[in-house]
Amino acid sequence: MKIAVACEDKFVSAHFGHCEGFIIYEIAEEKVVDKSFVENPGHRPGFLPVFLKELKVDVVISGGMGETAQQLFNENGIKVVVGAQGLADDVVEKYIRGELKSTGSICKEHHHEGHCND
Repeated sequence: MKIAVACEDKFVSAHFGHCEGFIIYEIAEEKVVDKSFVENPGHRPGFLPVFLKELKVDVVISGGMGETAQQLFNENGIKVVVGAQGLADDVVEKYIRGELKSTGSICKEHHHEGHCND
């Protein structure tokens, strides 16, 4: 399984589309076996869900995400977890243990970047 965490430095980004990049975690037998960073290639409507699908991502984790992006991920068979906060490594460990649940929140106003997971 591959998990992509939208991040700023080592922390979960408050808004998926405007993040610095993605830490991609490869999980096997409930453990992280590989981790790499992929720079955000740019926020363009509908692009990032396809970009992450091409990287074979199964789950995407972010602080906040717009409704259209969430729908596109679902259409591409990628699970979305929003409402996450903190260090990306810690969030992934919580997800693996089944302790991280999506809040289901939807970002509706992009000019409030940084406040999407409130």
